[in-house]
Amino acid sequence: MITLSATHEDIPVGVLDDTPVATLRDLIDTHLHMPFPFRRHPHEAEAAAGVDAWLSRWGLTGEPGVAAMIAYTRPAELASYTSPAVDCDLLQIVAHQIAYQFVFDDCAEAVGRRSPGRLLPMLCESIAILRDGQPPSTPLGAALADLYRQVRERCTAAQAARWAWKSREYVHGLLYEAVAQAQPYLVGAGDCTSIRSLTAGVEPFYPLCEAAQSHELSAAELHHPGVQRLGRLSADAAVWIPDLFSAVKEQRSGGLINLALAHQREHRCSLQAAVVLAIQQINATIEEFQRLYAEVEPELSLSGVGYVEGMTGWMRGCYHWSRTVPRYADVVSVSAVS
Repeated sequence: MITLSATHEDIPVGVLDDTPVATLRDLIDTHLHMPFPFRRHPHEAEAAAGVDAWLSRWGLTGEPGVAAMIAYTRPAELASYTSPAVDCDLLQIVAHQIAYQFVFDDCAEAVGRRSPGRLLPMLCESIAILRDGQPPSTPLGAALADLYRQVRERCTAAQAARWAWKSREYVHGLLYEAVAQAQPYLVGAGDCTSIRSLTAGVEPFYPLCEAAQSHELSAAELHHPGVQRLGRLSADAAVWIPDLFSAVKEQRSGGLINLALAHQREHRCSLQAAVVLAIQQINATIEEFQRLYAEVEPELSLSGVGYVEGMTGWMRGCYHWSRTVPRYADVVSVSAVS
């Protein structure tokens, strides 16, 4: 049984079989159910070098703090962990996209916290590129345009269209996040998870999971209600897992859009207790994914199975990346977190 405290003073806050945990990482590792074994791509180092060259080519590493942020977040490592079996060209696109989203997201957060309206120029530029094929006017826009070119060259027209659509949803999500941060009321758990599903930027990678298959999926498979539900479950679990590891950082910076912090506000409990509540939600999501996948798998082609396996890669990869990446290194003693 898990024993929770509702206050900072009652320690230990997470206990399994009467064994106390010392850090939030221990709490997560003890209670989180991760049934998918760790894997990494053998060409991760080459992807990392490619990311550095690509960001430099578009002038992004010249921006203040970007080079340090990339070293801190290791986008090629995340690409390697989430996409361990794709070909090297596709791995590079995944790594580029992860790096771009880190840069774009951090910029949007810095601008949006001053005023959501200040985000409009960069968001409108992104939409113009993704929807209308307009030329870019900023280094970030130029990088996005080049990324979109890579996707169109590697994917079918239908896959690239799905990528652009999901990428536009991600762009809109950043505006929702900025508006939520600017409001005086506290965002509820439902609003938080709705916004987080967009700002996670996980679903734009699923068309690349399609492109990794030997044959294009049929429309019946892609739009199968079970497959659609699997996509939602996997994307949610994939982004909620890093929320556990980033909760301390987000709490200290005043962030609202984080699953653990949403539970803390809703239940008025300690952060440790909120992390366990978030873990229970993630575990239930992963377990539903496993049950549903077992039901749907007999109806899928080999490519359909490979596509869903790509979804599992995002859950597994986000967990193993979050455990060790410097971006979330501040997983401190449970007694130090209220």
